[in-house]
Amino acid sequence: MFANLFSPLTLGPVTIRNRIVSSGHDTILVDAGLVNDALIAYHVARADGGVGLVVVQVADVDPEERTEGGVLQAWNERCLPGYARLADALHARGTAVFAQLHHGGRETHRRSDGTLPVTVSPSAVPNERFLAAPRALDVPRIGRIVDSYRDAAHRMRRAGLDGVEVVASHGYLPAQFLNPHTNRREDAYGGDDPRRIRFLREVLAATREGAGPALAVGLRISVDDESFDGLAPDVVLDATAALDADGLLDYLSVVSGSSSSYQGSHHIVPSMAHPPGYVAPRAAAAKARVRVPVMVAGRINQPQEAEAILVAGRADACVMTRALICDPALPGKASAGRTEDIRACIGCNQACIGHYLRGAPISCIQHPETGRELIYGSVLPATLRRRVLVVGGGPGGLKAAAVAAARGHDVVLHEAAARVGGQALHAEKVPGRAEFGGIVTNLEHEARSAGVEIRTRSVVTAATIDAERPDVVVVATGARPRRPELEVDGSLPVLDAWDVLDGVDVPSGRVVVADWRGDWIGLGTAIALAQRGRRVTLAANGPHAGQSLMQYVRDEMTAEALRRGVRIVPFLRPYGVDDETVYLQHALTSEPVLVQAVALVLATGHESVDELLRELEAREDVEVHAIGDCLSPRTAEEAVLEALQVSTTL
Repeated sequence: MFANLFSPLTLGPVTIRNRIVSSGHDTILVDAGLVNDALIAYHVARADGGVGLVVVQVADVDPEERTEGGVLQAWNERCLPGYARLADALHARGTAVFAQLHHGGRETHRRSDGTLPVTVSPSAVPNERFLAAPRALDVPRIGRIVDSYRDAAHRMRRAGLDGVEVVASHGYLPAQFLNPHTNRREDAYGGDDPRRIRFLREVLAATREGAGPALAVGLRISVDDESFDGLAPDVVLDATAALDADGLLDYLSVVSGSSSSYQGSHHIVPSMAHPPGYVAPRAAAAKARVRVPVMVAGRINQPQEAEAILVAGRADACVMTRALICDPALPGKASAGRTEDIRACIGCNQACIGHYLRGAPISCIQHPETGRELIYGSVLPATLRRRVLVVGGGPGGLKAAAVAAARGHDVVLHEAAARVGGQALHAEKVPGRAEFGGIVTNLEHEARSAGVEIRTRSVVTAATIDAERPDVVVVATGARPRRPELEVDGSLPVLDAWDVLDGVDVPSGRVVVADWRGDWIGLGTAIALAQRGRRVTLAANGPHAGQSLMQYVRDEMTAEALRRGVRIVPFLRPYGVDDETVYLQHALTSEPVLVQAVALVLATGHESVDELLRELEAREDVEVHAIGDCLSPRTAEEAVLEALQVSTTL
């Protein structure tokens, strides 16, 4: 099925077994800047799954730039043993391993101790996103940085890695030199395009010298920064062609976006709002200008998408990083023709890049085993087969049932509705977020494949428990919309967000959406109403809309709301309605704010559906576990993780 995807590819002196790449991405699975057991186990899971190449996350090359504790260090001799252990582990499984060599320049937003660093750049041009005001680099410091790339590459050679990749993407230091917006120098490193390329040319030459002839040397670069102050594509294409002509590259890895602006940053890890493989045309433009192989990243979630890109000649290899975070076994499943068993990434960004932005180790809301390989790296058979009854078919209930059945238990799942899925069935109706429903498709498939019996339209009561006599009951009954206390007279409609997403009619005119949680529900409901021609005021209880969402998703949804005319007002909570007015209170000053409206829509959180749980907890004749929102309303991530934790103990 995938003859191109599973053909070998030669990158300079290195040949990889297939064209699936796990690119460098932050995991926070490091120990004081060093490779540790958790990071090795994480990458081993993907090597066991059959990936051709692992490019390890960025490693700082410059000892004068001390950044987050979650970033690897390539400037310190102490890095050698960890990298060597990682290389040995991946080589034993047939996977090549490259290191990413990195200098952020002004794109460095914090130190591990919480203080702000002194950032540097070609010129003293401030950064919009991190509010950094960098120092302009002097020539001696530039020379030391170039030398640091050579030294770091030499360390990777000594550690036994197969290659090194210079990071010139996403507005980091090499890109800052290329960019006339950030490089305003008039010396040998700036003033025109040939001089602005000098720094990157010197870095690549030094890197190749340090790497030696046995290691591949690659370049990762954004062909389009997608930013108001970004690099123009023609500048990037001219630069890569010149570097290729110099013989400095063994491959090119093409991405999109820039860290420097809100506008460009969400392309670093594009969400489900972007179509699969949308960067492929940029890669094709680069491929037309260079002789070396070209890799491409950008929402390539399925082997079918990757194969199509390769067949069309747009790239020579496909970066499928989040697809492998979600399903480390994807390559093996694809090569065996088991495409229906692939757990497809839905681009939610919640537990992968979302965890990184919160300083937490990487994971996946569908596959919480990711990042926890040392604990949940393998499914252990149960020592005693038990009859398990799962109540509730949302993501948590499906995961609990799937894992329990995979361990050998006899599992029946009861879902009161006509379909399994729970709140995810509402989430997939949010404009631009239809792929979220994939979490239901994937987990239901896993449950059925493991042998779970699923009964829909089945309401479980204490009598059901008495009749079926399970050994274990897992309660995953979820939550219902919470309604705050409001002063109402019944003359103005008060609806729940779920009603709107399910298509309930809303009067024409201005509608107020009261958003307490600051997640996808408030913003998504506001966008849905605006699409239906309503004038919308989104009253956010916090400082801004989407405050609970990871930045890239929040910014994209906020931009869409603003484009559709949604008025967003912060620090407001509802307290009443009458025939034509919604009464709100300022969360900081307690002053009243009145909005003339025809309806109020509540996105004010949830309350647990826990009646069955409380009833069962009072009994002593059955083992009871509770997961997800019936314990406390949160997100699908917590429900699926708790399902894994519970089901591995049964």
